[in-house]
This record gives sequence, C-alpha cells and structure tokens, in this order.
Amino acid sequence: MGNNFKNKRLFTLLIWIVIIATIIAAPSLLPSFRLNLLGRYLSLAIVALGVDLIWGFTGLLSLGQGIFFALGGYCAAMFLQLNSAAGFPNGIPEFFGLYGVQNLPFFWEPFKSPIFTLLAIWLIPSLVAGILGFLVFRNRIKGVYFSILTQAALLVFFNFFNGQQRLINGTNGLKTDVTKLFGQMVGSDSMQSIFFWITSLLVILAWFFTRWVVSDRFGKILIGIRDDEPRVRFTGYNTTLFKTIVFSIAGGLAGVSGALYTVQSGIVSPQFMTVPFSIEMVIWVAVGGRGTLLGAILGAVMINYAKSLVSEVLPASWMFIQGGLFILVVTCLPEGILGWLQGNGPRNLLARLGLTRPITTYPSLKEKDKDEVIL
Repeated sequence: MGNNFKNKRLFTLLIWIVIIATIIAAPSLLPSFRLNLLGRYLSLAIVALGVDLIWGFTGLLSLGQGIFFALGGYCAAMFLQLNSAAGFPNGIPEFFGLYGVQNLPFFWEPFKSPIFTLLAIWLIPSLVAGILGFLVFRNRIKGVYFSILTQAALLVFFNFFNGQQRLINGTNGLKTDVTKLFGQMVGSDSMQSIFFWITSLLVILAWFFTRWVVSDRFGKILIGIRDDEPRVRFTGYNTTLFKTIVFSIAGGLAGVSGALYTVQSGIVSPQFMTVPFSIEMVIWVAVGGRGTLLGAILGAVMINYAKSLVSEVLPASWMFIQGGLFILVVTCLPEGILGWLQGNGPRNLLARLGLTRPITTYPSLKEKDKDEVIL
C-alpha cells in the first residue's frame, strides 16, 4: 500500500505542476477570448469540487447545485449594478425604470457595501444550503429521493427568479460586462485578466480547503456515511449534522464559483438554475474522477473546453458527445479518468494490447507486500 500511496502523491504533484504551468503560460499563449473562456472553466471547477465533496465523499447526489451557483452570481451582479448606477436617476440600476420602480428594493441596499458582498457571495448560498440540507437530512431522506428533492428545489428557485422582473430583471438577468469596478469596465480585457488570476488562485485554495475537509476524522466519517450510514449512526455520530455541514460547504463553494463565472461571462440569469446545467456539474465530476477532488477540476475544465471547441465546428452535436462520454465512463471507467490513471488502468490496457504483462495480487501476501506484484 505504501508504494501505491507514494505513486499517487507523485502523480498528483505532477498534475499540479502541469496545471500551474498552464495557468502561468496561458496569458501569453492564448488570445483574450480564449483566456476568458479558461477563466470561466476554472471558476466552474470550484463548484465541481463541492459536488465531489458531497457526492464522491458523502454519497449525496445533488441535482440542485445551480441554486447556490446562481445565488453567488446574483450577489456579485447586484453589487456591480449598484456600483455603476451613481449617474442613473435615483441612483438605482437602469432596468428598474423599465418597470416603473422608483425606489431601490430593501434587499438591494446591503449590496452597496463591497465587504457585505464578499461575505454574501459565499455566506448566503451556504445558509440556504444548510437550511435546505437540515430539513432534508433530519427526515433521513437519501438516495434517489434526495436527488429528486434537490431537483424539485431547483425548479422552485428557477421559477421564482424567472418571474421577478421588477426586482431582479427576471428572465433577462443582470448584466455585469457593462458595469464598472475600480473605474474600469468589468468586461474590458484588463479586468478580465485580473479575474483570471483571481480565479486561478481561488481554485488552488479551494482544492487545499476541500482536501483539508476530507482529511483526518471528519473525512473518514463522511466516507463512512457514504458506505454505511446506519453503522456510523449507531456508533454515536450525528450523521444529520455532518451531512448538513458538508452540504453547506458545497453550497458556499458553488456561490464563489457562481460569482467568478458571472463577472467573466458578463451576465447572471435564472438560466444558471436550469436542470441540465446542474446535471452537467455531476458529469464533470463523474468523468474527471469521483472522490478524487483533483479529478473534479480536470473534468470541469476539460469537458467545458471540449464543449467550446466542438460547438464551434458542430454546434448541434455536443449533447450527443457528452451523453456518450458519460455512458462510457459509467460503464467502463467507474472511477473516472483520474481514478483510472492513478490505478492500474494504463498498465492493464498495455497488457491487453500485449505490450506488457498484467498486474495481479496474491491474497495470501501481507497487506504491505501485496500492493503490486508483476508476474
């Protein structure tokens, strides 16, 4: 087991070297449009980390992470709208005038403060996720019923936000690319470059944070809940509390991800709360490698970049490709691409091609000696 653990650590270190080298080189190698896309996909990697945390480690397949993603995006967009509305009548965003609103709604007022906004971006999604999670988990709802319930909650939030034209511009959403921050247009190349570096840094910090969360006893309890929750409960642990905490953490990560994606995509709208988008988040994690954390980052970036490239050539074919990729992973690579690479997948593939001998283990050997035996 020692050699296998050491190999995984070296493999993880190698991947991080490649990721960091790519981030450093990207501004020099990519045009501004491609760099902006990479920044968006790195922001999506943060919500993927949250999905992996609750699904890969805790066994909670949530199909409603779009709720918390959109809440973070709306927090950032509301601040930018207010920050740029000083020259508008009554100092309120221009779209309010289209619906005859003369005074700023009360819940917009706190977002005039940048400090409140920075806290709200992750705190509001965390609180909403915590409340929703507690109400669900205390009734011991799990499995497919939990997935259906989160999807139903997603539809409720989507319909509510979609119909609030007078308060948050409803289906039109809130634009951010034409707003100003520090005297510069948010959609300008210089600001987008800054957001790219901020996103890159936060992705790395989010990985370290989630890795810390799943380490030691807390992480072992999450895995225990995933594999045998009744046994964990019978040993004296409050599984409702643990699941609520980890679901709240995932909600906060989704909020940060949504805010970063909003300022780089130029708009936030109820479309962030559509069912297909939340299902895509699960696909990123499944393809990258469920329960690996790093696989969630790779899956989010690679799949979205592939989506962009394929859609430019064959716009109508991506959904078929994505569905086929998910089926392939579920049937042939249940541990995802990263799990396959970290295991004996490449060697066994070469063995099937007759290029090397297969790897097997002897059950009679001691655990420390039976990690890898080459015949």
